[in-house]
Amino acid sequence: MLSGGDLAALVLVDAIVRLLPGTLGDERSSEQESFSAGRLDWPHYTRPVEWEGRKVPAVLQGGNHAEIERWRERAALINTWRQRPDLLQAGTKTGRALTAEENALLQAYLAEREVNDGERDC
Repeated sequence: MLSGGDLAALVLVDAIVRLLPGTLGDERSSEQESFSAGRLDWPHYTRPVEWEGRKVPAVLQGGNHAEIERWRERAALINTWRQRPDLLQAGTKTGRALTAEENALLQAYLAEREVNDGERDC
């Protein structure tokens, strides 16, 4: 509940303006936002490399951009599968079909999950 329309208007303006070219520092920023590809976002990590016994995955520290992108795609699929599986179902209101690569990543995760008995992997 809002006491006036000011805050709602600001949120609407922000949501629209960020789509204008040059508004964001990097044009690719809006392409990598959570839910921009119809999937939930991947986990984000910063420094330090280890915090409270949890470590940043080694692939994110290696500098190989192709491997990092693949890890992000996989992690986003896993998060979506766990929290919003409806987004992975074609023909539903919110879902879209998995690509062949997405399907392979998800099937590999599910196979690993069976072997590891549900260990957290991202």
